Amino acid sequence: MDILSLTAVELAKAIREGKTTAVEATQAVLDRIAAGEDTYHCYVTVEREKALKQAEEVQKKIEAGELTGPLAGVPFAIKDNMCTEGTLTTCSSKILENFIPTFSAEAVLNLEKAGAVILGKTNMDEFAMGSTTETSYYGVTRNPRNPEHVPGGSSGGSAAAVAAGEAILTLGSDTGGSIRQPASLCGVVGLKPTYGSVSRYGLVAFASSLDQIGPFGKSVKDVALLQSLIQGHDNMDATSAYRNYANLYENLNGSVQGLRIGVPKEYFGEGIDAEVKDAVFAAIKLLEQNGAVIKNISLPSTEYAINTYYIIASAEASSNLARFDGVKYGFRAKNYDGLTDMYEKTRSEGFGDEVKRRIMLGTFVLSSGFYDAYYKKAKLVQRRIGQEFAAAFQDCDVILTPTAPSAAFKIGENIGDPLKMYYSDVCTVTVNIAGLPAVSVPCGKSASGLPLGMQLIGNEFAEQTILNAAYGYEQLVGGFHAIAETL
Repeated sequence: MDILSLTAVELAKAIREGKTTAVEATQAVLDRIAAGEDTYHCYVTVEREKALKQAEEVQKKIEAGELTGPLAGVPFAIKDNMCTEGTLTTCSSKILENFIPTFSAEAVLNLEKAGAVILGKTNMDEFAMGSTTETSYYGVTRNPRNPEHVPGGSSGGSAAAVAAGEAILTLGSDTGGSIRQPASLCGVVGLKPTYGSVSRYGLVAFASSLDQIGPFGKSVKDVALLQSLIQGHDNMDATSAYRNYANLYENLNGSVQGLRIGVPKEYFGEGIDAEVKDAVFAAIKLLEQNGAVIKNISLPSTEYAINTYYIIASAEASSNLARFDGVKYGFRAKNYDGLTDMYEKTRSEGFGDEVKRRIMLGTFVLSSGFYDAYYKKAKLVQRRIGQEFAAAFQDCDVILTPTAPSAAFKIGENIGDPLKMYYSDVCTVTVNIAGLPAVSVPCGKSASGLPLGMQLIGNEFAEQTILNAAYGYEQLVGGFHAIAETL
């Protein structure tokens, strides 16, 4: 049995049926990590011995009939901005190079309870600020489809790990596209859930009103299953929604007959590569041929979305990152003269350039005299974007767009141009601004053989609708394994 070729659902079934074990599955993935990490650098921390010990314990419980969960024994990895008890959690920053939490994030605990096996912590852009995983203090992650190219970001390590077979499933976080964009660039499936549907307890905050934990997987089924296990109300998170959640995996339905799909013209304009447009329009045509109803729509405030996002996100980052001062935990500068000097040197030496840039931008837009001109105005645009989506969903079940404006570009190509980098999020930031769910699924390849993705956006808590649509498309093109063979 080729364990690494299986989806999470297939592997879990094989473990339950005794065709393989949690230990064998974990060992197979750890071997792949050992073989591939020098090339891809998906991880900051690999907990080899811990993972094997956990796999042994899980296997005993499976054999005793004490653990029957749908992901029992499946190895997974966690983006390095989620706290894990006893395991280094760095946010890929020097300032947290020695931080070992005393508790675990709620999403991580939910997967552990289900019997999934933790492999380690994946690389990311520092404090989730970036679109390429090039700003990590611990080095650049490379795209498994072509190591000369970026994997996307900020959850690039999580996406790349799934694409490279260095994890069966992973968790990422999405503030402005940080799950969906790397999923598109690496040719995997990534879901950004509705804001408030997954507990943010234990997630190191970047922009608290925008951050959301979500899953990566090889297939839509994998993502639906993982999301079903991590969603739910949590009293430890004040933003967690009070509601009952259906099992997304058990209710998956691949029929697209009668599905009303909105196609907003603003997402297909200048700046979107022609090959991306062609791939997405081909997917739209296939869905229409199989019974979907296509509606051309407009979301006019989209043109202000990038500006709005970077004002709000940077303002919140400025506030959230003030806690990293070298006093209670993390890195502290060695040579300083007094408390104020210690603060300044610690933060100057501990943060990378992109984090400093966003802290300064956020501090500026919140400052006296500029608050009304920038931050207040951005919050008004945020409300307008939310209203436009709400109006669109009166006539549409899902909204379909490209996930990223291009295929993965080369490492180093845009890192010196912040504006170009920020534009990588042009198709995804609106979803976070409005607090909506969206999933990215592979829909083709570029001329150079790199994956392209399309984004399906849903109304609040309409994860089932967008996952059904994504699953329907996946089936129409021959299923996950057929897609995998083309990438």
